[in-house]
Amino acid sequence: MRGDGDGWVVGSHGVRRWGKHGAAGLLLRSPDASGAPTVLLQHRAQWCHHGDTWGLPGGARDSHETEIHAALREAEEETGISRKHVRVRARVATGEDVPGWEYTTVVADIARQMLTVGNSESIALAWVPESQVKGYRLHPGLAETWPKLELTQIRLIVDSANVVGARANGWWRDRAGATLAFAQELQHAFPVTCPLPGGGFGWVNGAELVVEGQARGAIEKFDDTGVVTMFAADGIGDDHIVERAKRSADGSAADGSATNRVTTVVVSADRGLKERLPGDVRVLGPKTILAWLAASGS
Repeated sequence: MRGDGDGWVVGSHGVRRWGKHGAAGLLLRSPDASGAPTVLLQHRAQWCHHGDTWGLPGGARDSHETEIHAALREAEEETGISRKHVRVRARVATGEDVPGWEYTTVVADIARQMLTVGNSESIALAWVPESQVKGYRLHPGLAETWPKLELTQIRLIVDSANVVGARANGWWRDRAGATLAFAQELQHAFPVTCPLPGGGFGWVNGAELVVEGQARGAIEKFDDTGVVTMFAADGIGDDHIVERAKRSADGSAADGSATNRVTTVVVSADRGLKERLPGDVRVLGPKTILAWLAASGS
């Protein structure tokens, strides 16, 4: 069924863009067997605009739709992946040379690589390793915006006392129990495509939880699966976090990411702690990581 967004918008010099109300596409990532990020790419049919290139599933936005709704609807039609499995993380709007027309990339991830069922708009659909995307003959729009969308590997250090303290669940009655529950929930939240402060996106597939005081009792009860690892601070947790953040990454990313960059991110709302961190460390607030738990169903 055709929506009211189907149709061309023509700008100066005859430039044509599909979608009377703009267009949207879904950049969907999923981990491979090793936890490395892969991207769902669509090999566009010959008859499509910029046919025989690889791009994102997507299409025209109808007048009543948000950009996110349009991207999820189009992706479901073109790949067979239900929107209920998709965890939306961000959206990136790209201005074009046609006045009033805009393309929006909806950045999302999914817990596992799902089977796809293409329609007539696809020659093929493939889960492509992040490191190999630039080697494909990409749709010109994706090729231009890819540097803004590709991932850096994240080393995540969590101020567990600060995050646990942000939850109104009676954590103060049993600090060790609340910390243990938080760590167990967090193990099921990864991997995550994370918008980074200052721009860009990171791939998070694990965390280092720093615990202090009474909360250290959670460590002996925690089943460390290698996704979340708990570290006991001998004294003040902030001191331990600062020392961990100062340790330079080894310069390689085990996930095979395109750039092999590793960015350290600390999760805390503690202003004093943030002022002590190295300048290249980025900081996220507790609300961000708690939203990951909600999105994973924890």
